[in-house]
Amino acid sequence: MYAIVKTGGKQYKVSEGDTIFVEKLEAGEGEAVVFDEVLTVVSGSDVKVGRPTVAGAKVTGKVAAHGKGKKILIFKYKAKSNYRKRQGHRQPFTKVVIEKIEA
Repeated sequence: MYAIVKTGGKQYKVSEGDTIFVEKLEAGEGEAVVFDEVLTVVSGSDVKVGRPTVAGAKVTGKVAAHGKGKKILIFKYKAKSNYRKRQGHRQPFTKVVIEKIEA
């Protein structure tokens, strides 16, 4: 059984027991989170597709950790004008362990 959920502007395919890294959530470590925007639920040959979401379906998980991703470097450069600008960014994330899929 798996589901496709939408959170943080992205879609994730999740099964029970999976660990996913989503955009930072405002829940503390160890707290439960509920994803209400479930787009699809597949259980064997039974497929439920939402328009746009599946009514009454939800996916629950537990926040395992918060962190920051790998640093990416942004480098702006203009030729012949001595313009160089370097900037770094680390995107915050939340690590979530999926516990239950209800459909």
